[in-house]
Amino acid sequence: MLSSRHLIFMEVARLLSFTKASQTLFLSQSAISKHIKSLEYFYKIGLFERHGTSISLTLAGQTLYTKLLEAGQLQDELHQELQQISEDFLPPTKLALGASTTISLYVLPPVLSAYLHRYPSIQISVLNRNSDTIQNALLTHDIDVGIVEGLTRVNTLVYTPFMTDDVLAICSARSPLRDRILSVSDLPAIPLAVRENGSGTLAVIEDELSKKGITLSALRVLIRLGGTEALKNFVLADTCLAFLPKRAILKELAAGELFEVPIRDLTLQRTFYFIQRKGTENNRLVSTFIHFTKRHYSIKE
Repeated sequence: MLSSRHLIFMEVARLLSFTKASQTLFLSQSAISKHIKSLEYFYKIGLFERHGTSISLTLAGQTLYTKLLEAGQLQDELHQELQQISEDFLPPTKLALGASTTISLYVLPPVLSAYLHRYPSIQISVLNRNSDTIQNALLTHDIDVGIVEGLTRVNTLVYTPFMTDDVLAICSARSPLRDRILSVSDLPAIPLAVRENGSGTLAVIEDELSKKGITLSALRVLIRLGGTEALKNFVLADTCLAFLPKRAILKELAAGELFEVPIRDLTLQRTFYFIQRKGTENNRLVSTFIHFTKRHYSIKE
């Protein structure tokens, strides 16, 4: 069992900030400082370097942090195995998820509700960012598992296909584009709103257009917006074209607030992936969540 002072150290090391750690742990900075000093006295060495208002880990601090991450993983595995043996053993377990915007908003909510009813002792936190950020959060051990759209792969991560999703070209009800059928060659002349760099939606658009010989720089991009909802709300207020996940606009399409704009010879579809750090594929907590999510959407293993 990791001690409370080790858990506090891990949070300070993860955030590299006493202030931020005090906010996430709901402890005063003075209390956190006392725990860190206690650890430094125990190990007879400094764990953090102070640089004015910032801090960094010393070599000893980095070594301790790495080993504690491994110990935490072993503790989680122990708890999971004991739960298989004894249903009465229900330790409070935390699962940190990261998911790109579309998944967080339109795929995960019903799954998480059902999952928490099935496993009430598990505490879940969800990081909602674009795919690049989720991938980086996994690499820095800020989350246990991620769900992202297809993106450039990192060789220290494992990618497991989850489900596919369509991306549609859309416009508002008052846009002159609503009654048109476009060709790919029309796109450079049409005002366009897109997601920010690092977005999986933007990546699939760039990839498919490049196959047609068109780069994003050749398009009339009016604005870049961070997040699916921000882009959708902009399109509702404007007359431009945008590309949005079908799952994100079902209600607006049904209500006649948004319209699909067909584009000849252009099909946009992306795959969502579960991502894990290599070596954690047998983590039962993560594996159980992945299997539960696939079953929820009736996806064959």
